[in-house]
Amino acid sequence: MPDHGHSPEEIAARIGSPPGRGILRDLVYGAIDGSVTTFAIVAGVAGAGLSPFVIVALGIANVLADGFSMAAGNYSGTKAERDNLHRIRAIEERHIARYPDGERREVQEILSQKGLSGQVLKDATQAITSDKENWIGMMLEGEYGLGGVEPHPMRAALATFGAFLVAGLVPLLPFVFGLPEAFTLSAVMTLCVFFAIGALKSRWSLAPWWRSGLETLLIGGVAAAIAYGVGTMFHA
Repeated sequence: MPDHGHSPEEIAARIGSPPGRGILRDLVYGAIDGSVTTFAIVAGVAGAGLSPFVIVALGIANVLADGFSMAAGNYSGTKAERDNLHRIRAIEERHIARYPDGERREVQEILSQKGLSGQVLKDATQAITSDKENWIGMMLEGEYGLGGVEPHPMRAALATFGAFLVAGLVPLLPFVFGLPEAFTLSAVMTLCVFFAIGALKSRWSLAPWWRSGLETLLIGGVAAAIAYGVGTMFHA
């Protein structure tokens, strides 16, 4: 079965409203960091032999503060990306107004590198440069390698914070509920989260689910082991 339909209506709707990069990167980024950093705190504090209350207090503080910090950083970075797109767009608008012949030659060169030539190349250049929006869009893509879909800073920030919060709370649950062998349960649950994140991420990659899961599990496990090792150095 095809991944999407190819009727004229489906094609027009899909090409006319491209989804952009979405929030997959933000979700994976937030979830992995939330699991790693929170369990690193749990492992470090547990390794130092401190009480479960301290573990929960520091863990919750990390989830809220570090999660907000990551969301704010992602918001600022995504907004800078969007602002840069607006800046380059303004440059191209100015160049088209001041140097239209030179900009037409640039469009012609972009199209020639896509395989067009002869009269077809001339006609395509004329068709694109007769519409200002199409002209600017071609320059953004061909000259700067930028897509036409603007990133969404607030959506990126909320996705990052939400994923960080959900994944970051998992290592704390055994301590919050006062379960026996809380640290062992926390470690097992966190490793499961690492693997689940990687396995889910494979839906958007060519890697098999088990390989993607093991890769994320390895990354998180190394970070946790380092934190626990440092914590044991300060065990009373």
